[in-house]
Amino acid sequence: MNINAKTKLCCIIGDPVEHSLSPIMHNAGYQALGLNFAFVAFHVKDVKKAIEGLRALNVRGIVVTVPHKIEVLKYVDNTDETAKKIGAANTIVNDNGMLTASNTDWTGSLEALRKVTSIAGKTVVVLGAGGAARAVVYGLKKEGAIVNVCNRTIQNAEELVEEFDLNGAYTLDNKEIIIKADIIINTTSVGMEPKQDETPIPVEYLQSHHIVYDIVYVPKETELLKAAKNLGAKVVYGDKMLFYGAIPQFELFTQNKAPIKEMEKALDLEIERKKNNA
Repeated sequence: MNINAKTKLCCIIGDPVEHSLSPIMHNAGYQALGLNFAFVAFHVKDVKKAIEGLRALNVRGIVVTVPHKIEVLKYVDNTDETAKKIGAANTIVNDNGMLTASNTDWTGSLEALRKVTSIAGKTVVVLGAGGAARAVVYGLKKEGAIVNVCNRTIQNAEELVEEFDLNGAYTLDNKEIIIKADIIINTTSVGMEPKQDETPIPVEYLQSHHIVYDIVYVPKETELLKAAKNLGAKVVYGDKMLFYGAIPQFELFTQNKAPIKEMEKALDLEIERKKNNA
């Protein structure tokens, strides 16, 4: 990759962000198509200042990860209809200083889940009530799932359930509601550093009939997924949500069709490398 004065910059912002695999995927895509783009990661705590700076530097595309997906909406010029409904964004496109926010998390999460199961009519427990959870429940609701939210703070779960007209709100220790679910989706950061040795719910709540989906992708096999696999439950890895969400981001930023095979290969190789070095 030759970086020069005409190179267009894209980035991901988050806290933490050092684990991100977005640069690997996007840069592989640029290289495959011969595009004069580069993608980097920025560890951001002050979202307002970061967005001001990225606008001033004319950064073309911004991927937004935890914990900034909700707050970032305050600092953009336009928000598309889906991101408005979700109330969170993971993607910002900069058109000559005009920032437009959108959300590809919901499509990414659905596509990964569809690969292993039908969704309509299934009872789903979503763990967490933050920006990622908002995208996930939005997609599940559109697909006709029966959605319950379990969260450490019950008030946040109740607000999410009311806003999206979901089935019910519970705390993370509600064993009965979790056991009865067909699908469990972890949208919390538990399982990622520095909580990589923890699970968001007690592992004894997991059952062999469950489909367990963890959006944490570093490590790929979280403690939650390890426990689910040991029981014979189906699992869905978080890197798949990342991948399927990155495809529309790449296309929004570059206005080119994403080279899917090359991006997926780069992601898989990097995950394998991290696994071997762990």
